Amino acid sequence: MKFSKLITVFAGALVVTTLLVACGTKKESNADNAKQSQTTKSEPKKIEVTDAKGKKLTVPTHPKKVVVFDNGSLDTINALGEGKSVAAVALKNLPPYLSEFKSVESAGGLKEPDLEKINAVQPDLIIISARQESFKKDLEKIAPVLYLGVDNAKVWESTKANIMTLANIYGKETEATKQVETLEKNIAAVKEKAQKANLSTLTVLSNEGQLAAFGPGSRYAIVNDVFGFNSVDKTIKASTHGQQVSYEYVLEKNPDVLFVVDRTKALSGKTTETLVASNELVKQTNASKNKKVIDLDPTLWYLSGGGLQSTQLMLDGVAKALD
Repeated sequence: MKFSKLITVFAGALVVTTLLVACGTKKESNADNAKQSQTTKSEPKKIEVTDAKGKKLTVPTHPKKVVVFDNGSLDTINALGEGKSVAAVALKNLPPYLSEFKSVESAGGLKEPDLEKINAVQPDLIIISARQESFKKDLEKIAPVLYLGVDNAKVWESTKANIMTLANIYGKETEATKQVETLEKNIAAVKEKAQKANLSTLTVLSNEGQLAAFGPGSRYAIVNDVFGFNSVDKTIKASTHGQQVSYEYVLEKNPDVLFVVDRTKALSGKTTETLVASNELVKQTNASKNKKVIDLDPTLWYLSGGGLQSTQLMLDGVAKALD
């Protein structure tokens, strides 16, 4: 009888011990799962994208802190309703149409990134274009660097690709597609008018009185290759900095429309000492006689481009030639 009771007591103790062990194991398992779940939530999801040079890289989706040097990308992010994610920009060279970003941190200038400040921001992503290429390796030590420059040989195609890359990162593909479609309709309307008008045009960059001309395939190829305006000189060498020309050249080519981008004004806010429109040789051109010497917004054309907002603003600028 005593032996039977002893067995019963032992069996009961064994059951209790087993239950306690099981309960402890379950609690540990639940704690591990909760910890794993919390870790998963804290780590941002990532996506593989292709930059403007065809290089693939992995970047976070829905980034919370982005440093943006390319103003075209900045206006696209803003147009997609994701401006709140921008933590720092090149405030020294911020176009007025993007003035709402004046309150964010300064990342330096377009050609002189402030690496110390950028590092302090601790960004999830850094977006650059051609002007910051020499700093790419240094910036990559801070965060993933996405290059989104525009290819002058295929302006609109590369612009659309850059827009959709940003849309993929932010999960705004539908919104971006709608805005691109609207842009394409607007471009088509201006292009049709430009082709009917059949005006010869010349686009020049003015820098302290010196001129550089741009034609198809060049920095301002969007005027001819996308917006449909005829170039008065199709032999202009395609170049980022343009082909140096004289005022005599402008008179010789005698364009119906002269588009002017004032670099000095873009960088300093001051008007160049010798205005292109007031030059005596320019006054003899058809463009001057027909009041078609058109000053394009220099802060837009020289400091930005390639974005949803900037492309529309550029289109509006050249459309004045058709009034």
